[in-house]
Amino acid sequence: MSWLSAHRADFRLGPHALEPDADPNASWKRVGELAQLCVCVRRSTAPGSPFHGAATALVHHAWHEAGDGALFLDVQRLEPNATYPLEVYAAFADAGLRHPPYEELVGLLVRTRGWRTPELLPNRLLGLLNSEHRAGLAPRRPMDEPLRHTWLGALPEPWLFEKSAAYTLTHVVFHLTDWGHHPDAVPDDIAAYLHTWLPPWLDTCVEAEQWDLCGELLAVAASLPRPPDPDATEEAWAALAAAQDGDGAVPEVGRGPRGEDVPRVFVNCYHSTLVTVFAATLTAARRTGHPRGDDRHTPREAPA
Repeated sequence: MSWLSAHRADFRLGPHALEPDADPNASWKRVGELAQLCVCVRRSTAPGSPFHGAATALVHHAWHEAGDGALFLDVQRLEPNATYPLEVYAAFADAGLRHPPYEELVGLLVRTRGWRTPELLPNRLLGLLNSEHRAGLAPRRPMDEPLRHTWLGALPEPWLFEKSAAYTLTHVVFHLTDWGHHPDAVPDDIAAYLHTWLPPWLDTCVEAEQWDLCGELLAVAASLPRPPDPDATEEAWAALAAAQDGDGAVPEVGRGPRGEDVPRVFVNCYHSTLVTVFAATLTAARRTGHPRGDDRHTPREAPA
């Protein structure tokens, strides 16, 4: 958390975030990830604690970067079919930070035929449905249907596990559970499947020094209705701690694809450090029985 706080200036939208050819992955994604994972830290830690205070400050920094919500309205007007503004906004709404004019606009958009028939991959559709719920909008459909069309929902052969499938499955769990907030939302068959195969998959990530993915899988473990025994994840946690730099940063990977050293610069560390904070906070909360916080979701009718 200290490293993230020290690098808050690097979490910014920049002057070109609203340009027609701007890449949201280079601006909105970064700010949205900061907000999302720090919101999770807030609701899994006690108010008044250092972690809670640091996470709250970072959420407000990200909200300020978004013009206190005004930029969501601007970007949605420029790209009415884009879903990423709502997906990022939902994290702030979950923290009680709202922008009523934006909600009025997106409330109209979600009722259009175009919005209700997006050509999205099933895991992305799950994310959008959860974002609609978190923003107080009535989701267009239940999650069961897209869930069973995801890689994880099919309960595939475990030896088919590889990097792209792994990141898909982690986010399926995050969307189902609202980022670990509702672990009982994971169906029994999927929970049993993950309970069996997460430990060996973690072993492969440790062996390959894939620290970002290791952190995400540890967060998944803490998001299950019955998390694995601590012994099942102890080696992965120890390896992740050993990979952490002295200043707190966690690199995404230990080595490059050709065995080369990876520069310890912000872009190579920020996401994996966020994920480690998220996974560690969620794991600690589940093991100690800390309350997972209040559910801020208040579904409402979209504006007429």
